[in-house]
Amino acid sequence: MTQVVLYIAASLDGYIARTDGSIDWLSTVEKPGEDYGYASFYSSIDAVVAGRKTYELGLGFEEWPYPGKKCFIFTSRAIASDRSDVEFLSTDVRQGMAKIEAQGFKRVWLVGGGALIRSFLSEALIDEHIVSVIPILLGSGIPLFPPPTPEQKFRLADARHYESGLVQIRYERKA
Repeated sequence: MTQVVLYIAASLDGYIARTDGSIDWLSTVEKPGEDYGYASFYSSIDAVVAGRKTYELGLGFEEWPYPGKKCFIFTSRAIASDRSDVEFLSTDVRQGMAKIEAQGFKRVWLVGGGALIRSFLSEALIDEHIVSVIPILLGSGIPLFPPPTPEQKFRLADARHYESGLVQIRYERKA
């Protein structure tokens, strides 16, 4: 069975982006030589799952943010890409994950955004949550867990704090 890992940063007040989708505030914790475990995490996954807006945000970066990984983009819009490593899925998340699993992917990174996270939560498809809490209050924005979110229970697997004030927590879904 394919494991889905939500690996994401959130503000202290629970937002993953500003209202306009901007993530500029993430740079407030950048420290030379510190990747907060990202390289290790990235090497542990073999595919990426994201929503259309998150995909479009990635296209605006200087370099493609998911090198060497197959990317599955959930969207209801008819869009195309010239990237051979991107596949668009216009299905619900359960059917989409069945397609991803059929292609042999074992561990996928659910990047975001909020609506897609809610869809995965609604289907109880997230096995692990790794949330890096950034010490900033945004006051408004796109919530990490937009309502309605179903009640689910988790087991704390790890917690780490860093000199920058970032706290990274890892929870596993209880069976």
